[in-house]
Amino acid sequence: MDPIGLVCPLGSVGATDRAVAGGKGASLAELHRVGLPVPPGFVITVRAFERAMHVTDPANAIGAQIAALSATDPAAIASAAEDIRGRIASTPLAADLATAVTAAYLSLGPDAPVAVRSSAVGEDAAEASFAGLQDTYLWVRGRDAVLERVRQCWASLYNTEAVGYRLRQRLPEQPAMAVVVQRMIDPQSAGVMFTCSPMTGDRSVIAIEGSWGLGSVLVGGEVTPDSFVVSKVTGDIVRRTVATKARLHREAPDGTGTTSGEVPADLRDRPCLDDDEIRSLAQLGLAVEQHYGTPQDIEWAVTGDEVVLLQSRAETVWTSRPTAPAATPKARPMDHVFEHLGRPVFLKKGT
Repeated sequence: MDPIGLVCPLGSVGATDRAVAGGKGASLAELHRVGLPVPPGFVITVRAFERAMHVTDPANAIGAQIAALSATDPAAIASAAEDIRGRIASTPLAADLATAVTAAYLSLGPDAPVAVRSSAVGEDAAEASFAGLQDTYLWVRGRDAVLERVRQCWASLYNTEAVGYRLRQRLPEQPAMAVVVQRMIDPQSAGVMFTCSPMTGDRSVIAIEGSWGLGSVLVGGEVTPDSFVVSKVTGDIVRRTVATKARLHREAPDGTGTTSGEVPADLRDRPCLDDDEIRSLAQLGLAVEQHYGTPQDIEWAVTGDEVVLLQSRAETVWTSRPTAPAATPKARPMDHVFEHLGRPVFLKKGT
């Protein structure tokens, strides 16, 4: 890897390096650092993005262009965002950065298929989460394709939805992005896992959802996933719901990009995970939660006999809810009884 911080292996950064690796990159690096199964890869750092943007936009005209927009004018936002993305995506990488990215890519194997994933700074922040608004590219092959997808990831920081979100949230227009490149795996099934119930917040269970093929089929809402609930206390699978899964995403026939197709008839009504895989996932989910000390929202994939983690972020729906005391503390225990007895009782008419 290069000595000046433009590209770094996953193992060289961790959870505290979000300013360097972005939210996704720092999370994946932390999982790798503590020995959890993560596909090998590297991070093109925020410093590389900032250098590239200085070449593309030395006078910060993009910032001025965004500042002139109104959050209530979606047509103007879309037009400006398209113009900005085009400028970023069409600017070639500097020679030293292209060399560093190429060397890191070749270290994953000759013509290796990779996933190229946006990793914006602050994308998983509790006060302003915009994870999912930037681009990810799967089954990317070859040096030139990787370099092109890196530029497109940077450009996706100015997707219409992302620009609109930042304007509505009145976030300072100084976005930054790293890019994660990882060895692509060919999953038989993939999905998400919550280390507390996404429905009730119950922290005694792990909830797993999945389907055949790539997890993007779930993100796109094209299938109703299978769902499984595992008790953290006993390790038992306490609930399972097997859906009919008609669609899947997989590697395109030419080996570049993805395609959507039909699930074979004999698999549509079969669970996408067997019991051993469910338990292995639950054990990994519990390990991730124990490491971070808070419930997690995890992306996973299963290929052959291997279970891998593709992302983990703090669960925010239930853990961000304020917890009020069930009763106001009293000086004496009997005061609680008197308070309860003193509450008015409303009787139905006629009783």
